[in-house]
Amino acid sequence: MSKSVNKVVLAYSGGLDTSAIVPWLKENYDCEVVAFVADVGQGDEELEGVEAKAITSGASSCHIVDLKDKFAREVIYPTLKTGAIYEGQYLLGTALARPIIAEAQVAVARQVGADALAHGCTGKGNDQVRFESAFAALAPELTVIAPWREWTMRSRPQLLAYLAERNIPCSASATKIYSRDANLWHISTEGGELEDPWNEPTEQVWTWTVAPEQAPDKPEYLQLSFAHGELTHINGQAFAPVDAILHLNQLAGAHGVGRLDMVENRLVGMKSRGCYETPAGEVLYAALQGLESLVLDRTTQDYRIRLGNEFAQLMYDGRWFTPLKDVMLAAATQIAEPLSGDIVVKLYKGKVTVTQKQSPNSLYSNAFATFDEDEVYNQKHAEGFIRLYSLASRIRALHQHAADNTSTAGKE
Repeated sequence: MSKSVNKVVLAYSGGLDTSAIVPWLKENYDCEVVAFVADVGQGDEELEGVEAKAITSGASSCHIVDLKDKFAREVIYPTLKTGAIYEGQYLLGTALARPIIAEAQVAVARQVGADALAHGCTGKGNDQVRFESAFAALAPELTVIAPWREWTMRSRPQLLAYLAERNIPCSASATKIYSRDANLWHISTEGGELEDPWNEPTEQVWTWTVAPEQAPDKPEYLQLSFAHGELTHINGQAFAPVDAILHLNQLAGAHGVGRLDMVENRLVGMKSRGCYETPAGEVLYAALQGLESLVLDRTTQDYRIRLGNEFAQLMYDGRWFTPLKDVMLAAATQIAEPLSGDIVVKLYKGKVTVTQKQSPNSLYSNAFATFDEDEVYNQKHAEGFIRLYSLASRIRALHQHAADNTSTAGKE
């Protein structure tokens, strides 16, 4: 609290933490607080009454910015082309949303003439790094305030008591089973029984997907059409990115697709357990991988896989606003250029399976792959290829054989 600030833009959600942060900032920094709310598709119920809550908490104004289309077009669809999946499982639902939220928060700060930014991230999580790395890249001149690293409050009852002392209403209760984060792409759930990895998640954990055991007994098939790695049509009907994701979330979630129970390595060094629901994401990744298998040559596909692993780490670590991100997305866009075609997926009992695939850019040729007689491949040519392919092994064996003979001769 050493640096004086006049006006702070707070990333505000309307929940308990940020409701307490508003008066805390005013009391401890003697500053004006402007609330900023990012609409990244968390749902109308999460946004209902949020402006009034912010004003009641002591904010001078509240700016609600619709970022859904930007989120889908500029972050989700480009990231899909990289194939980024963190630690082989997590589709990066929380990490994907943070860059555009931070960018919009900086824009609001510049608009209102603020000299500081604030967030409600804890000192144990990844999000503090993601937000503050973005702030450093976009507005290094602005002061950053992280109340959870400064104040002495450590529990929900303490936060509720803090608000009650100031007659600030809050709908939160002293007990909160889960901590959730939702956006257009996913919903995550932590806390409750999930804090013990020996506990199986109860059905209370899952909100977007039905239990696979309770999913329909009849599978549902979807035809997904892609142009240059981007989804354009579902069952022949054109969809804009936001609508496509919402539609697939609903269809796939009804079949129990998209559940993940994972213990992951946080950037700050500790492990955490979370349950993630990303129905549309699981469908789109499966479909794109099916299209890649048809279109990309072996070395390009191998590079795309490595690129996906590296980009997942970059996203998870909050390095969106870096030159490396631009380079990696340029590579992914180039790789995805021939990814046009149609994929049919089957949704059934929590699984998504690619059943059909076609592309005008397919490298698959039945004339070459068939076991029947053909006139395009001479099997005798394989002999020379194998001799060259195994040349290093052959030379190594010859050297070893010569060394063994020399050793044997010496003993005689």
